Amino acid sequence: MPTAAKCCAPARFPKRSWRRRLEADELAKWRHAGELARDALQYGRKLIVDGADVLAAVTRIEDYVRRNDGGLAFPVNIATDEEAAHWTPSSRTDRRFAAGELVKLDVGVEIDGYIGDNALTVEIDSSRHDELRAAALKGLEQVIELAAPGVTTGVLGSAVQATIEACGLRPVANLTGHGIKRYDLHSGLSIPSVGGHRGPALRKGDVIAVEPFATNGAGRVGGKRNSNIYHLAALRRVRDSAAAELLERIRSEFHGLPFAERWLHAFSDEPRKPLQRLLRSGAVGFYPVLDELGHGMVAQAEHTLLLTSGGVEVLTA
Repeated sequence: MPTAAKCCAPARFPKRSWRRRLEADELAKWRHAGELARDALQYGRKLIVDGADVLAAVTRIEDYVRRNDGGLAFPVNIATDEEAAHWTPSSRTDRRFAAGELVKLDVGVEIDGYIGDNALTVEIDSSRHDELRAAALKGLEQVIELAAPGVTTGVLGSAVQATIEACGLRPVANLTGHGIKRYDLHSGLSIPSVGGHRGPALRKGDVIAVEPFATNGAGRVGGKRNSNIYHLAALRRVRDSAAAELLERIRSEFHGLPFAERWLHAFSDEPRKPLQRLLRSGAVGFYPVLDELGHGMVAQAEHTLLLTSGGVEVLTA
């Protein structure tokens, strides 16, 4: 699930100290999260077919994760055609996949807060945009090949840009990959898909989600539409008792990670009105749907990487 410049500002809460030398149990949890995220993604791609109900497909993917003793690091993201990122169905969504759609599927899993994040692009019953999918994947492969301790994020961004532009396409400049820490999906480190800035050097022990987006449009995204994906923005007093109770459940259940309105029905008979009150109060925010500003088609590819002394371990491979 990518980061877009200035699109949203999830609350920052104190995290446990981060150690560069991973303990064995930490490494096992990173790997477990990555493997389950990979399996859920591959399970989900089979559900993206002409005529399939979108809400039912997303629910099946999320249930797959839970059945296998994982948690959701964020709601399953479905972005179609010129939508680049940040959309999930609500509990009332009535929509079906259609032939010819270019669908980005982004799945995140957490195991005790350790996160695996990966994505792919499916074109339903068509090969019209194979070059877009191939370009995004080539950009990702370049990062996997180059990333190592001491390599700057700017070097990675330049490599992605050159790779995608060599395919006659554009990277999405204002969507980036991101660092990951325990219970922290976007930890502050950005992995760009364009050059122009040196950026910080990667360090051994860093965990990063790398997700190039390729487009035949303008190469930038924006938007204000509600994606049905929410985040805890601030812990503040809320007068309405139902909203205050919901806020506490959001805090305790999701640990600062993104969540969906449909998840709230597990502990509230009617969460929509309290959720709207929390949005108006600023206690909760939403991620906007990010559309390609030139109305171009968009493809995405993503893996989660662990920086090792010799390069990277692809946790979601």
